Amino acid sequence: MESYFDIDIWGLVAAVVMVLVAAAISALMKTGVAKSLIWATARSLVQLLAMGFILEYVIRQNNVWLVIGLIALMLLAAVQITMGRATGAPKGLVGIVLLSLVVTMLLMLAIVAELIVRPKPWYAPQLVIPLTGMLLGNTVSALALGLSRFFESMRERYAEVNTMLALGATKWEAAKPSMISSIRLGLLPSIAMLASSGIVTIPGMMSGQIIAGKSPVSAAKYQFVILAAVAALTLVADSIIIALIYKRCFISYDRYFVPEPAKKLSFKDLVQLHKSVHPGEKPEDAKRAAAKEQHAQMR
Repeated sequence: MESYFDIDIWGLVAAVVMVLVAAAISALMKTGVAKSLIWATARSLVQLLAMGFILEYVIRQNNVWLVIGLIALMLLAAVQITMGRATGAPKGLVGIVLLSLVVTMLLMLAIVAELIVRPKPWYAPQLVIPLTGMLLGNTVSALALGLSRFFESMRERYAEVNTMLALGATKWEAAKPSMISSIRLGLLPSIAMLASSGIVTIPGMMSGQIIAGKSPVSAAKYQFVILAAVAALTLVADSIIIALIYKRCFISYDRYFVPEPAKKLSFKDLVQLHKSVHPGEKPEDAKRAAAKEQHAQMR
């Protein structure tokens, strides 16, 4: 069953022509997405071919440091994409997102590659790198969705959170409904994919292995492992991120304040905030408190 159907240059040309026809129809209908569609297609072709050449080189070299370096680059790109898609999230979260992805990715790779598949050598690039790409590709969208939902929910619950704090609730108790909502929303796509796989859809990895001539049963086992790992990775990474950032919605004296999207408070803003909360406070005391708060934000 080792048959494989290669795509020649004319196959690629035909695929590009399909997109150009779709873009032409879009232009005639004045939908405004024709240029974006053509640009995205060209970018996708270049990026995929470049990655193909890079993977071919790394697999041929079979060097552990090349594998680690490529995974590190993929992680950095995943963080950048996550923060770019997370609408409403403030600045200063890059380190937290990177830490969460590194910890969870190492955990998932250790479980999937070393305990389930057990390749030889353990860093087999033809397995580890595509596995990393699939895990990150599916997780990035979920993390961005979860981050967006958390800060959106905290802004929507302004009055509720202030009431809970006034009644003696802790920061954790006040933020918990938004945290649960964020994690649940981020996990929904993974749950839907797990539920529909094999009935509604044949996912990408399974389809790819079947096209490459592998046994459909073997491909199904690989696909299930990937889907289970994506669901676990999404839940763990999102939980870690939310648990580390929820306190950013509260200022030092347990009053509720959700940061503005992608904008940090200036020193002047902090002084004004302290004056509004403590109207009887001396100007110099307000400035000292604002400087302390600004220093905490920078950390």
